[in-house]
Amino acid sequence: MGWLGLDDTDSLAGGCTTKTMEELILNLPKNVQVGTVRLVRLWPFASGRTRGNAALAVELQCEDEEFLIAHLNSWWMNELSPLKGLISPSHHSDRPQVPSDPGMVWFDSQPDELHYWSAVQHHVAIDDVPPATKSWGGAGVIGATAAVAWPGRTSTWEAIAWRHTSDGSKPRRVCLESLEEIDSWPGTFMSRDPRSGTSLIAPRGHSPVLCGVRAKTELEASKALAHVLSSQHTERSAGSRTFMTNQATGDHLQPATRAMVEEIEVHPQRKHARIQTSDGIWVSFGEGGPVNQLSRWLKNGDIVEMKGLKSDDGTFHLEQLRVVSWNARNKQRPLCSVCNVRMKSMGRDQGVRCPKCKLRQDDTWDDVPSEPPFLDWVEPPVSSRRHLARPLDFD
Repeated sequence: MGWLGLDDTDSLAGGCTTKTMEELILNLPKNVQVGTVRLVRLWPFASGRTRGNAALAVELQCEDEEFLIAHLNSWWMNELSPLKGLISPSHHSDRPQVPSDPGMVWFDSQPDELHYWSAVQHHVAIDDVPPATKSWGGAGVIGATAAVAWPGRTSTWEAIAWRHTSDGSKPRRVCLESLEEIDSWPGTFMSRDPRSGTSLIAPRGHSPVLCGVRAKTELEASKALAHVLSSQHTERSAGSRTFMTNQATGDHLQPATRAMVEEIEVHPQRKHARIQTSDGIWVSFGEGGPVNQLSRWLKNGDIVEMKGLKSDDGTFHLEQLRVVSWNARNKQRPLCSVCNVRMKSMGRDQGVRCPKCKLRQDDTWDDVPSEPPFLDWVEPPVSSRRHLARPLDFD
């Protein structure tokens, strides 16, 4: 009995590690028992990532471990090692692309979960990876080991179907009516953008994945995918599997930070907000919806709570935000204590006077009551969230 991990077998030119793992599993010797396959998302800023930066792991049981290792070694040499060096430019991101560098690991027992937490929250160097019982390949062993180390105490599920065609440029056909139906099911999440009605279950680009449906339980994910695939308006799939995942767990984030706002800069066109706080610089992008709207409302001296991920340049990318307390946005002259009329200035350093009864008093201002556009935690729209982001309504 042991754990197999796999990562970095794809590139923007094509492929998907879920499909690669599926082919490996289907070709295992008959006497090998396969456990639940895990899909584990890792640090979103990893320099060598492709697409959603996911690694795969599965527990295998076999009485003859030496025989199993020999089989895995042969599969690596013939099927996985040739995937090294795949690369394609991105048409959606300025981030430099790096060649694929597959990695596969075998552990007799799960390594310390500390490696998972390191790999999901920040950069991990290959020299810091705990040694496996047997390993193959290059940088992919980082993610492969993290996937094996994932404790899985908090999880969701994703049911993934793959395409028959090998031509990733052909448009995917996924029934929009079925998609709308499963989106209303209580257990599914992030299936459809409620603002535009567009699908969030089908990837773009040269991927063998037809679609993937996310849900809170294994049964709900499997049923939802089956419903979509049963429609005559969805293209025929080449197989499917339901994965246990760390998606929507929030594992990538540290606990909320409380800080004082010191300065706000808002991009005049894109509406990105750069928030200088007593605890560093936080950035909210225009696509962030309510998070960006609340960010742009902030003023110096406001107290906020924030959750986000530290990027390579040292800034934090804001994912969730709440205003704890705020300063007044405007001031007005006080009301006359006698006739309740708004007092007016008599001139510089001359105080204020009631225009009705002529009562005078010192030059003072009252704060105008104001409230932020949102009083509770806010998050980006579903189409702009990370795979790992835990929806607020989960808690």
